[in-house]
Amino acid sequence: MGARKGAAERVEKLRELIRHHDRKYYGEAAPEISDTEYDCLLAELAGLERDHPALVTPDSPTQRVGGALTGGFATVAHSVPMLSLDNTYSADELRAFDERVKKLLPGEAPGYVVELKVDGVSVALRYEGGALATAATRGDGARGDDVTANVRTIRSVPLRLAGARGRATVEVRGEVFMPRSGFESANRERERAGEALFANPRNAAAGSLKLLDPAEVAKRPLDALFYQIVNATELGVATQREALDAIAAMGLRASPHAQWCGDIEAVVERCREWEERRRELDYDTDGMVVKVDDLALCGLLGATAKSARWGIAFKFAAQAARTVVREIVVQVGRTGRLTPVAVLDPVPVAGSTVSRATLHNRHEIERLDVRVGDTVEIEKGGDVIPKVVRVLVGERKGRPRRFRMPGRCPVCGQPVAEIEGEADLRCENVACPAQVKRAIEHFASRGAMDIAGLGPALVEQLVDGGLAADYGDLYSLDAAALAALPRMGERSAANLVAAVEKSRSRPFSRVLFALGVRHVGSRVAEAIAERFPSMKALRGAGAEELAEAEEVGPVIAASVRAFLSSKRNLEAIAKLERAGVTMSAARARSGPRPLAGMTIVLTGSLETMTREEAAAAITAAGGRVSGSVSARTSLVVVGSDAGSKLAKARALGVRTADERELRKLLGR
Repeated sequence: MGARKGAAERVEKLRELIRHHDRKYYGEAAPEISDTEYDCLLAELAGLERDHPALVTPDSPTQRVGGALTGGFATVAHSVPMLSLDNTYSADELRAFDERVKKLLPGEAPGYVVELKVDGVSVALRYEGGALATAATRGDGARGDDVTANVRTIRSVPLRLAGARGRATVEVRGEVFMPRSGFESANRERERAGEALFANPRNAAAGSLKLLDPAEVAKRPLDALFYQIVNATELGVATQREALDAIAAMGLRASPHAQWCGDIEAVVERCREWEERRRELDYDTDGMVVKVDDLALCGLLGATAKSARWGIAFKFAAQAARTVVREIVVQVGRTGRLTPVAVLDPVPVAGSTVSRATLHNRHEIERLDVRVGDTVEIEKGGDVIPKVVRVLVGERKGRPRRFRMPGRCPVCGQPVAEIEGEADLRCENVACPAQVKRAIEHFASRGAMDIAGLGPALVEQLVDGGLAADYGDLYSLDAAALAALPRMGERSAANLVAAVEKSRSRPFSRVLFALGVRHVGSRVAEAIAERFPSMKALRGAGAEELAEAEEVGPVIAASVRAFLSSKRNLEAIAKLERAGVTMSAARARSGPRPLAGMTIVLTGSLETMTREEAAAAITAAGGRVSGSVSARTSLVVVGSDAGSKLAKARALGVRTADERELRKLLGR
């Protein structure tokens, strides 16, 4: 009995410690212990619960993923309807909202709270006795899907609330979303696994919440922010500001960057500020939400049948636009992948004119049902890559034919292959001119061999003119032949030959990346070069041996073996070897490695070296270069025009340094 009592006390202590560290990490972005220490606490708790099954409770941190697959989703009635907010698009419309509020509240001069409008999936969470009881989607506003099992897997959502309010019944509302960094990481993993890529973070979050297996949901990098306490007055909360403070005190992540504004002009200024700053964020936002701060006044204002009168959404200037599809063409990438592209009437979107937008693959074309002549809505994914997001079917004229992907490569005419389990079609002719051109462009790119001056237009001329059949031919280019090409000249030709010559000494890992092996990015190339430090060693490695290397699994190993089994690829590699391109890794330098064990992120432009040179120097000094900031990051090196990585470093309390400090650490 004494042993069981001791175990029960230790279990409760561990649970409280883990909840505390969850709040510090997810709610406050101020972790107090390392990931390893946290994992040890969780492992100890799991061991005690395994030895004493009677001590397991539904709100234990070990119970985030459990139970069988659901057969669908039950519906949950919302205690208070989840109403939407009306949208507004200009400062004058915000002022009109303010006038309506004051007209309904004569004699009052209400203040407002302005919050970021996160582009995610709205959810309502109900805690009973402090423990998470239900989680539901918005649904039709009156009833939503019961997604409790899936929401329990989100690490930033506590299974038990903290503080005195944790003992009461509490209902909070917020957004489940996928951060951009998590979205990009998830897509990289899906590409390695040969799975279809997510279209955008919001769709990824919505699709994840609708999965029937919570264990699969747990693998998705979902996060959540909360902005409302439904039963605030029962808990003694009088204002929206107090509500956000209470949400944070309970261990939930409160809506960030919220600000109180004394009048509507301050609201307008805040909205304008975040319209400029929104790209600093690691998640998508399409506007701001403006709310009357005093909750008693909100009650007096009430709501219409569809929307609340006490708040309004200010939508940022559209990052989407309407245009017409004039043609659908198919591009062939360096790995033979066929990508359909919509040719559009030019239209301005997010600061640039867009005339082409990706349609991703045949499944996306079928989902959108896009046809030549359709009016469509386009937007920039991550404000960068244009894509078609919606077809305005109601404006379709006549009965245009559906587009079908070709059965033969549009460039070389060879039959295309349908890869099992993939949405993509591929041209498997490695001599296809389109693949050759894209492969040479990749080989010469900045992150690979960094051959200055070798852009797409020149690559086009080299291949079409018979001067290069693959990237191995770059090292036998003749300055006189180059100078004879249109728009080249002797000086440009000499500069290109010099740039090619300089690239011979790039590190072996850069050469591996430059080869363009499918699924082998720069980090994987570094891992392979570390395990197999020469081309000879790599060619002699079997798939099983390759798969055992760090960051290399069965899919990448199979891709490497397939690449090195191609006669054409081996001929190109032989040309590189004869040209004196680096084909083995330099021996690890002796002496101190000042950055050993450190994970470093680079952001912004450096003054005295390129990002690639800085990364190489860090690696040589024993450090590891990462592309994203996390609690495990040791240092973020900040150059000019630093972006969201700097903001995330500050939020997580990660140490930052400028280029001068980096050079000192490197001993330069």
